Amino acid sequence: MKRLDEILSKTKNAATSGEVSATSSAIADEPEAQLCPICGGAGFVRRSYPVDHPRFGKAEPCDCVLSEEETVRRGRLERISNIGALRRFTFESLVPTGRTGESDWFQRAFTAAREYAANPEGWLVLTGSSGSGKTHLAAALANERIASGQPVLFMVVPDLLDALRASYEAGDEDLGFDQLFDQVRNAPLLVLDDIDSGSGTPWAKEKLLQVVNHRYNTGLPTVFTTTTRPQQLDERLATRLCDEALSRVLVLDGAGKAGYSQVGGMTRERLAELQFRNFDLRAPGLRAEERESLEAAFRASMAFAEDPRGWLTLQGANGCGKTHLACAIANRALASGMGVFFAVVPDLLDYLRASFAPGKEAPYDELFDRVRNVDLLVLDDLGAQATTQWAQEKLYQVVNYRHVAGLPTVVTSDQSLDALQAAHPRIVARVADPHAGTILVILAPHYRLGRSPEAPSVQRQYRRPR
Repeated sequence: MKRLDEILSKTKNAATSGEVSATSSAIADEPEAQLCPICGGAGFVRRSYPVDHPRFGKAEPCDCVLSEEETVRRGRLERISNIGALRRFTFESLVPTGRTGESDWFQRAFTAAREYAANPEGWLVLTGSSGSGKTHLAAALANERIASGQPVLFMVVPDLLDALRASYEAGDEDLGFDQLFDQVRNAPLLVLDDIDSGSGTPWAKEKLLQVVNHRYNTGLPTVFTTTTRPQQLDERLATRLCDEALSRVLVLDGAGKAGYSQVGGMTRERLAELQFRNFDLRAPGLRAEERESLEAAFRASMAFAEDPRGWLTLQGANGCGKTHLACAIANRALASGMGVFFAVVPDLLDYLRASFAPGKEAPYDELFDRVRNVDLLVLDDLGAQATTQWAQEKLYQVVNYRHVAGLPTVVTSDQSLDALQAAHPRIVARVADPHAGTILVILAPHYRLGRSPEAPSVQRQYRRPR
């Protein structure tokens, strides 16, 4: 059986990465006789175990790897890993807190990658903009496994697609399509770099999906890097990469996302004035149930600010304090380094529609992506007012995306759930999902204007997601 590096070296003219081709060609002339008769030079095998054995169906190092001296083993593992020039990327050459030295998000990713290298279980997805460090982390993880004597396969996806296509179209048995495909599918640990950048033929992309699907079904340890958020990839890829039972997604572009943006007039200065410490819980003249609902909303908002997960929806009359609480949550998020987008919903829809027009400074796609992906989104004043079909669709896309991705979102509204249901049925289906977050009704009236006869009379609470 041909080794992976030999297969790739024969398809190097179709590859896009000079590093991979150079590494492969440098060792392609190694005599066939030196290949292990058990694994054919792959470095790993699948042994026969009973179905109930924990190693059943799993790839593991071949005897030829286990019996080698450390230096020889490392050299062999580096050759079959396809790591090439990326062998210089290690955890030691990384700054754990990122280039700025102030990035908690990168510190978390660094720690998670190092822990994964020590015990690769399930999937790890590293997503972020170019230069965020995701490929360095993935390569460092691979090199750590190689240093510990464990096999790993590092593939840049465009190169892999080219290699698959070339080896198949050549029709030459010596190119080893079946061997290449099998080794990639069953590598004990596979790193797929730039999973979103493949520009191969539909056939090649289908083969890539088969690789991912096979590793998903067998639960083989896999690391992915992607510039595109995994939720935005091809649906078949997205459902697997975002499966929380198997996959952990780490966002590495916190530095680019941090900061404050707003549409609708909530300036940073005004936001800073609305804190938990100056929220008035002692408003005079409140009935017992009104004060209780206000205190419950305050406690829930404090808890959400400490651990922003899922959704928090605050309903109540104008001036009851729901926007103040949303601002207080946003201030806590900013203080912790999260990015915040505060949007008054009617103004947001107008802004999106205006940015959709050609020639605008802020392109529509860029703005829309920022709203969808920001660390914390506040949708203030979600109302029952009539809107265009286009606006409804755009708002739904934002809500649905963040609902599926589980991104922290705060919603405020002075409309009852029934009124919102009539105006935004698909949006309310997401907002009112009991598995997504909490809905709290504030029964207290406007703190200056007093009680409204139309104020809600029932407090509703839904379970906070775990």
